[in-house]
Amino acid sequence: MALITVKDLSKTYESEEVKTTALQGVSFSVEKGEFVAIMGPSGSGKSTLMHILGLLERPSGGEYLLDGRDVAGLSDNELANLRNKRIGFVFQAFNLLPKTTVSENVELPLLYDNDPTEHNGKRIAEALAAVDMTHRAKHFSNQLSGGEKQRVAIARALVNDPDIVFADEPTGNLDSKSGLQVMRILQGLNDAGRTIILVTHETSTAEHAKRIIRVVDGRIVSDEPVLRRKIAGDGEKTLK
Repeated sequence: MALITVKDLSKTYESEEVKTTALQGVSFSVEKGEFVAIMGPSGSGKSTLMHILGLLERPSGGEYLLDGRDVAGLSDNELANLRNKRIGFVFQAFNLLPKTTVSENVELPLLYDNDPTEHNGKRIAEALAAVDMTHRAKHFSNQLSGGEKQRVAIARALVNDPDIVFADEPTGNLDSKSGLQVMRILQGLNDAGRTIILVTHETSTAEHAKRIIRVVDGRIVSDEPVLRRKIAGDGEKTLK
């Protein structure tokens, strides 16, 4: 059974009697452990699709199954709980609290969890170690470089041990070196079994994934494997 299945998904926004169609007839599935890039130009619907898959928005039509479960009938509170336990997000703008330490930023998702707070320290330490940011744990986020901020954002996405990590243009605000470091981390997480869904408009970033779904005008125009996967800092290797 696929981890994610969407069938004939659609999304229409209405404002002052004006309807704007963002998605129309989108169907695909994602298996556990895949690294999928959703690629398309600005306004193509790729971010809307990520928001629906990440349970941040509801579709206007179609079906979305998460681990075989139709999420349409869930309440907003049930969706929020499912999102916090099973999904991690990494955004282009980092979304860190500026006058808060790295550790405190990483802890934020845990504050909405029901687990005892005495376990938080271990989980924060493990998440920071996964992105090589342990040495910056007590620094404030506004003291970090862009690449460091994104690594902290990845740690925050990981701290609840989610099934899926969504990365929305994670290298968009970074220089090429920092962007490659971030992609290396995402590839490492995927190699360890984590499901990664990357949203980007850049071909060079999308090619770090193992599969690229291209979206244009709210429709999927191609869905193909990446035959030669880029390895950050190490050129390319042929996938078998």
